[in-house]
Order: sequence, then C-alpha cells, then structure tokens
Amino acid sequence: MHQNVDTVVLGFEAVRLVITGRVQRVGYRHWVYRQANILGLNGWVRNRPDGTVEVLACGPLNPVRKLVADCWRGPPRARVADIKEYAGIAPKGSGAEDSGFRQFR
Repeated sequence: MHQNVDTVVLGFEAVRLVITGRVQRVGYRHWVYRQANILGLNGWVRNRPDGTVEVLACGPLNPVRKLVADCWRGPPRARVADIKEYAGIAPKGSGAEDSGFRQFR
C-alpha cells in the first residue's frame, strides 16, 4: 500500500476502505461506527448501492491501522470477502476534517 509521506511523518493517516462480502443488513456499518468512536477516529461509514460498505477513517496512525485490521473481522453475522484500501490525505469537504465519526445510510 502506498502511503503519503506526510501521513507517516506526522503520525496521521487518512484511509478509505471499500469492503465487500456479506456486509450489508448484518450490522456491519453500525459496528464500524462503534469501533471508530472507541478508537477516537474522525470520518464516516456508509452503505453503497452495489452492496459494499465504504469507510473514510482519519486519525493517528495506530488507531487507523487497528480499525483497518478489525474491519476484516467485523460483527458476528458479517463475512468479509475483500477490503480495498486507498491511502492518502482526506480531501477537503470529505467530512474527515470534522471531529467525530458519522454513519450514513
């Protein structure tokens, strides 16, 4: 995975995930929301029309990496097939600059 130099130097990371598998209608989105809040991350999670779940998580490097690793597990009824990870600085207006973590439908 390619990381922006700024994210490593500053210890801050922004990552976008697209999670495939049985991840809708099994509590996955709410589970991510809870995990991200526990870890103190900014960003959001939402269901996509194609049946995947998308996550934008921003914060200190270690908590972001923990969320990414935890997303492979998910809640008990979920079955994660794959996670595409896109690293870099979160674009302005993405919601990542806001404090807290939000959940969209």
